[in-house]
Amino acid sequence: MNTEKPVPDDALADLHRDTLAVRAAVERSQYGENSEALYLTSGYVQPSAEAAARRFAGDEEGFTYGRYGNPTVASLEQRLAALEGAEACMSTASGMSAILLMCMGLLKAGDHVICSHSMFGSTIKLIGTDLAKFGVESSFVSQTDVNAWKSAIKPSTRLLFAETPTNPLTDVCDIRALADVAHNAGALLCVDNCFATPALQRPIALGSDIVMHSGTKYLDGQGRVMAGALCASQALVIKSFLPIMKSAGMTLAPFNAWVVLKGLETLDIRMQAQSARAMALAQWLQAHPAVARVHYPGLTSHPQHELAMAQQSGCGGAVLSFEVKAADADQGRQRAFHVLDAMQMLSLSTNLGDTKTLVAHPASTSHGRLTEVQRQLAGVSQGLIRVAVGLEHITDIQTDLDRGLSSI
Repeated sequence: MNTEKPVPDDALADLHRDTLAVRAAVERSQYGENSEALYLTSGYVQPSAEAAARRFAGDEEGFTYGRYGNPTVASLEQRLAALEGAEACMSTASGMSAILLMCMGLLKAGDHVICSHSMFGSTIKLIGTDLAKFGVESSFVSQTDVNAWKSAIKPSTRLLFAETPTNPLTDVCDIRALADVAHNAGALLCVDNCFATPALQRPIALGSDIVMHSGTKYLDGQGRVMAGALCASQALVIKSFLPIMKSAGMTLAPFNAWVVLKGLETLDIRMQAQSARAMALAQWLQAHPAVARVHYPGLTSHPQHELAMAQQSGCGGAVLSFEVKAADADQGRQRAFHVLDAMQMLSLSTNLGDTKTLVAHPASTSHGRLTEVQRQLAGVSQGLIRVAVGLEHITDIQTDLDRGLSSI
């Protein structure tokens, strides 16, 4: 991380988000490049032995080693922090490594974390199982029940971690309410903003202390690279996250940082266009005779529709899920597989955030490592299909899904 100046700095403070997505970055080199440079280097030549000593000690600003910081990576961190309205940002090699970095920086044996049952399957596995081996306790509660979060608070609670909307059911939590719960208990709130992105939702403005991103998804936008990030105060990033990064090295590669940096330039227009297509697809699916239920915050039938419209700038996002009609779990799985295997254009892929529409069966992929009880608590049925809507024409998306749906 480049710690030369807080983000956003005075020169960027009055700019709109659309402008920040294009302009926020480290200063140009002596060559005056207009597109941000890609710095592929693992080490940096120091001006003197004394300067090197000061920089490695943290007493002087400057890049020292690739695991500690890189100008291209710093540009991404400045830009993403500016978009989220955060003071600083720490980027990582993936979204899951960002979560691990956060937990390692904030928690110790005996500390307690509260999450929802509806979080991403790998997040549940990491916090509920892997961190438990090191003495970190966890409780999983209903995503939408604020009282359940309050009831789960312990004297040892240090972190509340929410994902909104959730993957894959698009459940929405009240960020302001959870921030109050966390702060009243002396804990921090982190919000996974992967689905909405800062183009639609800014959790820090709603009281969150930390925003987590999988840059692999919409921040890149074309399914090219892995990346993760934590946006927070300068103090949290410098004191809690940077020391762990230096020791453990969940470092984001400069090339990956450059790809995501350029992806951020089109984030807003992509999210608006893909969300509009998602809304149209959700309405079409809701009327389809083979579909039992559609999960999408933009629909008035969604249980948290009003909250989502208030928190997400009046937009439902680009991800939805739907359940095929079935008599039982076995038939649900069979019919879901039939729909997926009948597709001729759409991509059967567990990623999301691509300009290409990606369709997946969560129960056997992203949530496949969970127990059946955990899947049921998360509401992930065998007949559930998740769609991350891309930029294809909406009629073509509908036609491809209808190949399987109309023949059930």
